[in-house]
Amino acid sequence: MGNILFLSGVTITIGPKSSMQFFMKRSNFKGTISFGVGFFLVVIGWPVLGMILEAYGFIVLFSGFWPTLSVFVQKIPIIGWVFQQPIVRSFLDRYRGKRVPV
Repeated sequence: MGNILFLSGVTITIGPKSSMQFFMKRSNFKGTISFGVGFFLVVIGWPVLGMILEAYGFIVLFSGFWPTLSVFVQKIPIIGWVFQQPIVRSFLDRYRGKRVPV
C-alpha cells in the first residue's frame, strides 16, 4: 500500500509526464529497476529482500536530492544547529563534492 501511495504521490506532485521522464531517465534506470523488483518481491511474499531492494532503489533514485535536503535541514531552527557543527558540516561538504582540507 505504501509503495502505491509513494508512486501516486510522486505522480500527483510533479505530473504524469515528468514522473515517467524521471523514472525512465538513463541515470535513474538502476534505481527504477531495483525499486520495481523490490516491489514485486514484496507482493509475492519476500518482504525483507523486497524492502532492501526498494530502499536501495529509493536511495539511487533520489541521490541527487540529498545535497538540497542537507541545506534545508541546516536551516531548521533546532535541528539545524546540529548540522551546522564543524564535524557534521565537513562530512556534508565532502558528500556534496566540495573540497574540504583534511
